[in-house]
Amino acid sequence: MNASVPPPASRQIEPADRLIVALDVPTAEQARAIVDQLGDAVRFYKIGLELFMSGNYFDLLDWLVARGKKVFVDLKFFDVPETVRSAVRALSSSGAAFATVHGNQAIMEAAGLDKGAVKILAVTVLTSLDRGDLDDLGFACDVDALVLSRARRALAAGCDGVVSSGLEAPRIRAEMGERLLVVTPGIRPVENKPVDDQKRTVDVAQALANGADYLVVGRPIRNAVDPVAAAWAMQKQIAEALGRAV
Repeated sequence: MNASVPPPASRQIEPADRLIVALDVPTAEQARAIVDQLGDAVRFYKIGLELFMSGNYFDLLDWLVARGKKVFVDLKFFDVPETVRSAVRALSSSGAAFATVHGNQAIMEAAGLDKGAVKILAVTVLTSLDRGDLDDLGFACDVDALVLSRARRALAAGCDGVVSSGLEAPRIRAEMGERLLVVTPGIRPVENKPVDDQKRTVDVAQALANGADYLVVGRPIRNAVDPVAAAWAMQKQIAEALGRAV
């Protein structure tokens, strides 16, 4: 099999659905403007904590779903297991496709009890963290070892997938095959590597070759001179990496 083409089960995902644009902006109005601007170039959006604090989070979620967009609720649920279970249950009828959970085994297990159609993604190690940050947090292990440990626990807890850097995705795939979705943030184009808070980054082709199913992209599209052209260019890169046409 060509190393640039993900395994068969992964190829069942439509190429155009693999790009998830992060709407990391202060207001729902700004988020809607981005979605309207990008139009058919993007089918899948991530909405996180910044928008949650805007006060219009669920109105925006409903608005996206009503327009046929897929929605990734990235709130990293971390609380008493029963509270997490209740939060996911409340989200289960929203139309959201993905939701993230953080925490220990009991928390991850609780997230899956009343999830409905929502796929639960366990956060492994944030792509803004490196070896020095793990030392600061008190983890006496390498990043890849911690990611693999978290992925094993996510699988045992019944999660649908993990959020992982593309750098660690090969080890997840080697051990767990297609049993977990791999959602990869920290995607940066080869020709544009800005200095920002993402430390463990990969480009589109490398992420897909390493086993990522979905790519989360924010600033390289949102801050581009022409965001629409940037989105279509990334869709083209995804299709080419998969041996498909846009």
